[in-house]
Amino acid sequence: MTNGDKPNTLTPDSVDEFQEILDEVEATRENAALVLTSGHPTVWNTGLDLEWIASRGGDYHEEFAAALERFFLRWALLNLPTIGCITGHAYGGGAMLAVTQDFRFMRGDRGWFRFPAIDMNITFTPTMHRILELVPNGKALRYLLLAGKEFGGEEAAGLQIVDQAYPRPILFEKTLEFAHALAAKDRKTYTAIKYGMRHALVDLRARLESAAEHPGSILV
Repeated sequence: MTNGDKPNTLTPDSVDEFQEILDEVEATRENAALVLTSGHPTVWNTGLDLEWIASRGGDYHEEFAAALERFFLRWALLNLPTIGCITGHAYGGGAMLAVTQDFRFMRGDRGWFRFPAIDMNITFTPTMHRILELVPNGKALRYLLLAGKEFGGEEAAGLQIVDQAYPRPILFEKTLEFAHALAAKDRKTYTAIKYGMRHALVDLRARLESAAEHPGSILV
């Protein structure tokens, strides 16, 4: 993720760019792994661009929220191994994007993992709550969501929010080493096991796709 000197954020333009790249990734068939990292020295992704959102009307907020649901769900069910190399702050939608990764390695010496929604009077959609269940530590998730607690990399690793924390000089090296090991796995087998572990999200995606094809239907 690169955004010049500005932090990486989620806007319709950046999400559209992501979607084009994911189209290419999903279309490949060879064994591979995908590492998602950031070119910013202290920020991984800070979520929604709030200034941009504030400039839009209320109806557009709902439209973009629906687009983000599909975006996060797509990441969570991508058909190959995914590893987040979290080089700095992961806030809000950026933290949600991190949660969708199969594995998360974070910089241990600088950067916060946080969902500030509770302090901004923002709620999560049912789909987002389902995705957040990918955080294995329910107690840590409760503090993240209901208390707005922020965790540095070392603490996040201790609470299983991320898998490992490393100093910045070796973070990418360790992530890439792990990614190479995953890239040697059979992609079809990996995806089948992943879908089995995330069957609730697979079912949810199917219901959302059905509702989109039949606009008058009720999603349950």
